[in-house]
Parts: sequence; C-alpha cells; structure tokens
Amino acid sequence: MTDTLLQPRFPMPRHPRDGAAPLIGSSAVMRAVRDHIERVAPTDFTVLIEGESGTGKELVARQIHDISTRRSGPFVALNCAALVETLLEAELFGIEDRTATGVRGRKGKFEHASGGTLFLDEVGDLSLAAQAKLLRALQDLTVERVGGYGAYRVDTRLVAATNKRLATLVDARAFRADLYYRLAGIEVYVPPLRERREDIIELAGYFLERHRHTRSLVLSDAAADALLTYEWPGNVRELERLIERTVAFARSSTIQVDDLPRLLKSPYGAVLQVSMERHDTLRAWGRRYVRLVLERNGQNKRAACRELGISYHTLQGYLRCTQRAGGLTPDATGESDGR
Repeated sequence: MTDTLLQPRFPMPRHPRDGAAPLIGSSAVMRAVRDHIERVAPTDFTVLIEGESGTGKELVARQIHDISTRRSGPFVALNCAALVETLLEAELFGIEDRTATGVRGRKGKFEHASGGTLFLDEVGDLSLAAQAKLLRALQDLTVERVGGYGAYRVDTRLVAATNKRLATLVDARAFRADLYYRLAGIEVYVPPLRERREDIIELAGYFLERHRHTRSLVLSDAAADALLTYEWPGNVRELERLIERTVAFARSSTIQVDDLPRLLKSPYGAVLQVSMERHDTLRAWGRRYVRLVLERNGQNKRAACRELGISYHTLQGYLRCTQRAGGLTPDATGESDGR
C-alpha cells in the first residue's frame, strides 16, 4: 500500500533526550497519571504502581523520585523477577562478610538507597520468606543482612511495581496479606497503550526524534493508521522496538505501511486490503462496514448509528444502497430500527 502524501497529518513532537524517556501522552488517562504522580511525590509514603509489562512503570517511579524531596538522593532499582531466590535476599538486604567461603560482605539495595528511593519491580514475584523480611524492613526501617545478627537502620522510600493483581495473589496465598495492605493504598495505575490510543502517534514521533541522528523519518498517514489499529500487547516497549526496526529498514524518508512488520500490517490489511484489491469505491467499503456494525448490534439501527457516529438518515442511505446492490426490498431485510 502506498500513500501519495509526503507530509503526514500527524505532527512529530520534539522532546529532549535526557536518559530515560519522559512520560509522553496528552490523553486524559495520562494526564491523570501525571496528576497522581504530582500528588504522591512530595510525601514519603510507599507507592504501588500497577500496570502491564512495557507500560513504563519504572518511568513513573523515576518521576516520583525526581520531583520528591529525595531527588538529591539515590534512585536504586531492582527487578525481583530477574534474580534467583538464593540471591534475592542478599541483593535486597546485603550479606555479611565471610557468610560463606569466598563471600565478601556488602550492602543490599535497601542500604544503597538510603536517603533516596528504592524501586522494586515485579514485587509480586518475591518469595513468601522475602516478603516477610520486606514487611519488617518497611515497618521498622531496618534491614538485617544475610548471615548477620544485627540490624541496620535505613532511610529509604519504597516504590513497588507489579504486572499482577496482588489482591488475587493474596487470595491464592501466594502473597502476604499484611504486606499487600502495607503496599496498597497509595496506588498509581499505568494504562496499557490500547487504552490510550491518542498517545500512539505522539510516542512514535518521540522515538523517531530520538533516532533522527541516524535517519530523519516521518510517518505516512496510512502507516500512522496502521499503528493506531494495532493492539500493542507489548505496550510502549513494543512500540519503541518497532520504531527502531523501522529506522533500520524503511526504504525512504516516509514510512509506508509496507515498511512495517508483518504482524502489524495484518490487522490493518485484513480490514482494508480486500477492498483495495477489488477496487472498491469508498461507498462500497462503507456499505460492508455498516452491515458488520449493524450485525454486531443485533440489527438495531439506533445502536448502530451511535457506534458509527452517523445519523439515522445516513444509515438508511447506506442500507438502501445495500438493498439495491443485493436485489433486496426494504421489507426483506428483517432489520430492526430499535424503536
């Protein structure tokens, strides 16, 4: 599929590159996320960030830290799912010297983050034993190193994140209820990309801008539409990787649908490619789409009008075209107007 437009109707925003990507998005849900961040950041309360993988939970945690009173202190991140059980406690709480042959004592993440923020990603993957120690650390602000007998006092704010529903894990007895209630209460929900489609093109523009030193690219209208129709199971992380691939493989300075991966083209092509091959007029394509929406609404014309965003008179016009094309009469359709 080609597009004759050289300049896209979607603006490509210019955001400065300052390490991690900022929280980009002008949608109502992202404005709500930023509002929640601004409200919780000045406090010292524990924060639980919930959201699917790839939505940007660590970016939220970093922003909470960056605008808090602890911003001059360290920000220490630990992915609880990335460490084996035998190493997790030592990473969190540290280990005493000579606990085992050849082992040197060291501080854990809690101590390293003292005066700042400790971000625990995928906290739902902690073992029950580690959960008990984490609960004690949060309650007493002290940690006990592996192999040690004394406690070390810390001044650490905890921000935890999970892609699982902790309440469900509590019901399954896979997560301690007392720790859950210690973490929950101050919560920030990061929506998946499919729930904030208004932000997709803005995010794509940001990632394209980041790679402008490699290639200067813009999205065609058709490619932008394809991005908007995809479900993005990998969320923002998947979009970032896709833009990197496109920067490498795009055949011109304007990204076309054919430059996108097969997985992304499939849903877009399934909707439109058949009509393209049949050389359908816009009216013919619209007729088929109206029929599908009408069927999905149980032949209720009023409901179909609301979904399509058209008037009842316009819908009747599409249906009259359908009846003439199929040799039907108005009385033969069996359709309900929902009145």
